[in-house]
Amino acid sequence: MFAAVITAAAGTAVAAPVAGLLARRAIVRSGNARRLRITGARGVDEQDFVRIGGLEQWISVRGEDRANPVVVELHGGPGSSNAILAGVSRSWERHVTLVRWDMRGTGKTLRRSGADGQGELSFDRLVRDAVEVVEHIRERLGVRRVVLLGCSFGSAIAMRVARSRPDLVGAYVGTDQKIFDGGRDTSDHFAALDRLERAGKKKEAAAVREMGPDQRAWSAEQFSHFSRFASATDPHTFAAMKSVVMKSLWYSPLHSLREIVTFFRSFMVSAAVLPGTARLDDWADGTLFDVPFFVVQGACDLVNTPARARAFFDDVRAPVKEFTLIEDAGHFAVYRRPDLFLDLLLTRVLPTLPDAPRR
Repeated sequence: MFAAVITAAAGTAVAAPVAGLLARRAIVRSGNARRLRITGARGVDEQDFVRIGGLEQWISVRGEDRANPVVVELHGGPGSSNAILAGVSRSWERHVTLVRWDMRGTGKTLRRSGADGQGELSFDRLVRDAVEVVEHIRERLGVRRVVLLGCSFGSAIAMRVARSRPDLVGAYVGTDQKIFDGGRDTSDHFAALDRLERAGKKKEAAAVREMGPDQRAWSAEQFSHFSRFASATDPHTFAAMKSVVMKSLWYSPLHSLREIVTFFRSFMVSAAVLPGTARLDDWADGTLFDVPFFVVQGACDLVNTPARARAFFDDVRAPVKEFTLIEDAGHFAVYRRPDLFLDLLLTRVLPTLPDAPRR
C-alpha cells in the first residue's frame, strides 16, 4: 500500500555511489545481526515456514524467555511485512515473546511460492489464516491465549479475530487502527484531495477527484493510488517511512537484496485484497469484545485518523479499554516511539492478562 511512498523516501539514499551504499549496508547489517542474537538458554529464536490455510507461510518467534507472555503481531499494508522492524522492537523481546508472520502475498511467504502460488487473496482468507496462526502458536509455545497486536490494515484483521475468538486472545492492541464503516465516512477522500490541491499536485488531485469518494467503486489500482497520494501528503507518515521503514528495510540482517525487491512487490500482489474491504463495517460486525481492548494511535496520523479510531473505540464494550495518543507522531507511531509502546505493554496491557507473570 505504501510502496511508492517508500520508494520516494529512499530517493536520497540511492543517490549515493552504489559501492559505498553496499559497503555501508554490510557493516550496519553485521552490527544489527549481533544485536538481534538471542543466546540465553530460556530464549527462543525460530523462523520457518508453516502450512497455514494450505500455503507455506513464514513465521518468526523471538524472545529472551519462553515464560514471557506471547504477542502475535499482524502487519499492515496489505503487503507491508513488519519483519524488517526486528531491530526497532528488539527491546520488547526482553519482556514478551514476539511472533511475526508474513501473510500470504507478503514478504518471505510471497517469495516462497511466487505470486501465482498464493492461493485465495481476500480479506476473509487473511482472517482465517490469522486464526490458524494463533492456534499454531498456542500449541507451539504451550500458551492458552496471546496478546494480539494489529498494525494498520492488520488491526482490522486482528480485531475480527479478537471479537470472534476470545478463547484465543488475552488482550487486543490496535496500532494505527484501521476502522471500516461501509463507506459512510468520505472525509479521508476530501482531506487528501485538499492536501494535494494545496501542495499544487494537480495531476494527483485530478486522479483522486476522478475516482470519487465512494471506495466501493474503486479498483485495486485506485486503492493503491489513493494510499500513495494520501501518505505522500502526510508529513509525519513520510518522515516515518524515511527514518524507520526504509532504514530498517535497507539494514535488515534478515533480508537479502532480492528480498528487498520482494518487499516492494508485496504491495502490488496484496492490493487484490483491497476492493473486497470497501463494504466492511466494524459497527455492524459488533462493538462487544470479551477481551481487554487497547488502541494506540499517532495523534497526527492522516492515514488512519485518530478521530475515526476514537469514534469506534467510544462505542466498544470490553472488560477493560484504553485509548492512547502518541503526540507528534503519525502512522507507524509505535515504531517511531517503541519505548513508549513498551511502557504501555508493561504497565497497561500485560497486567490485564489473567495469567500474567509477577514482576
